[in-house]
Amino acid sequence: MAQLTKKRKAAAAKYDATKAYDLLEAANIVKQTSTTKFDATVDIAVRLGVDPKKSTEMVRGTVSLPHGTGRTVRVLVLADPAKCEEALAAGADMAGLDDYVEKIKGGWTDVDVIICTPNVMAKVGALGRVLGPRGLMPNPKTGTVTMDVAKATKEVKAGKIDFKVDKAGIIHAVIGKASFAPEKLAENANELLQTLLKLKPSTAKGAYVMSISVSSTMGPGIKVDTRVAG
Repeated sequence: MAQLTKKRKAAAAKYDATKAYDLLEAANIVKQTSTTKFDATVDIAVRLGVDPKKSTEMVRGTVSLPHGTGRTVRVLVLADPAKCEEALAAGADMAGLDDYVEKIKGGWTDVDVIICTPNVMAKVGALGRVLGPRGLMPNPKTGTVTMDVAKATKEVKAGKIDFKVDKAGIIHAVIGKASFAPEKLAENANELLQTLLKLKPSTAKGAYVMSISVSSTMGPGIKVDTRVAG
């Protein structure tokens, strides 16, 4: 436990917890304060001045991060055989229909993103009880219900992520890995922030971006100046 405390003290000495940094400074600090032996994931948390209980203020969307997430994303495509061939050729890890529907009904969810075609939604819709709580349910709003399964697969593999404001009004998203150059982390974060600004609900009153912080797995949260999202 003493070693962990030493690591935390060393990390805390590298930044001012009361200061809000610009994106590039924050990315540099996140890299310096990452103490895991593995390549830690870097996350961003953006608190918005919205009321998620109101349907008009539910902020949800997708963004293609210019430098990807650094994660290997396992993609399953549920579709007819011809579309499955297109998906596999585009890089999908798995593709099929009835066999996977049965596996998922049994509780199998060893996948990161599920894409399906509109004509199989009746079968996929029945999997909501399993897929919903895990955030795996395909949705037209996130581009995961589409006839162009090849394009959707390539986008997800290249770093397209979807985000949704939680009950506390916070957007959580992965913006890369601790091994990324600070510039790449900052550019990924900025892409998400600019997308959030475009999605500002017309009914949202007062400040829209309330707070921003970035952190690595098990690392401290570094405050980011909200003016970067202006």
